[in-house]
Amino acid sequence: MNAVFLDAITLGDDVDLSPVTEVVDRLVSHDRTAPEQVIERLQGFDTVLTNKVVIGREQFAACPGLKLVAVVATGVNNIDLEAARDHGVRVVNVVNYGRSTVAQHTMALMLALATRLLDYQRDVQSGRWGRSDMFCLMDHPIMELEGRTLGIIGYGDLGQGVAERARAFGMNVVLGARPGQAAGEVDGYLRVPLAELLPQADVLSLHCLLTDETRNMIGAEELRQMKSDALLINTSRGGLVDEQALADALRAGVIGGAGFDVLTEEPPRHGNPLLADDIPNLIITPHSAWASREARQRIVGITANNLAAVRSGSSVGYVV
Repeated sequence: MNAVFLDAITLGDDVDLSPVTEVVDRLVSHDRTAPEQVIERLQGFDTVLTNKVVIGREQFAACPGLKLVAVVATGVNNIDLEAARDHGVRVVNVVNYGRSTVAQHTMALMLALATRLLDYQRDVQSGRWGRSDMFCLMDHPIMELEGRTLGIIGYGDLGQGVAERARAFGMNVVLGARPGQAAGEVDGYLRVPLAELLPQADVLSLHCLLTDETRNMIGAEELRQMKSDALLINTSRGGLVDEQALADALRAGVIGGAGFDVLTEEPPRHGNPLLADDIPNLIITPHSAWASREARQRIVGITANNLAAVRSGSSVGYVV
């Protein structure tokens, strides 16, 4: 098994790749690979590891020796799966690696918004507290999470991790059905249609993949159905929410706040409606929820297990 890693730096420079090197016969790692370099760098390899480098029909056609694509992430939207299937190339990905770190980040955004942490910190830094005529500042309304309703859309590994932590804060958890998903009961939680969830959720947290069905799942109409003090959290995928509609809603006080770790374009080289500096109670982080060292090392280990399973002929969770 001769393997090439096209964008190793996307896992950071502090992870140990030895679990992978112990499985394959040879591993060549490149920090980054430009689109025009992909075909050249795939030549002579039967296995490719990639995080975000795009591999499409042109690349598969030009590299008949390629047999396996190991995506070192969960999302596989950078791989033309139909073309991979047509060329007999297996695709595997990594799942269930980031439960702790993503759930932790989700709760951090939720807590920061609910307590207006950044607003009060700015007040202290600007000297407003020092000029106050009493011992504290109470200019920004604080939401207690205990007894509030958390709506979760996407109850996979990450959604389950958030639900566990939210219950520790005394929150009531209700699941929302994605478009096309049936309502019912899951793990003792009710799963209700989105239109039923939106008016009752004090916090709405998104944990589903971006598909044709979920794209702009939360738009202007859905935001209007939410409570005026509700918080919207997205640590899943950019594109699940209409970003311009959200910016407008926050300015108009349609909802109370939002915390996003993802945007439709990453990095946002061409700007984004949510990056304006006049939007109240909005926190944007740079797609960092997944990136604890423990989680990134876990990705390496799961990738190595995937490669070992393929090599031995064992059954693995193939995407293709």
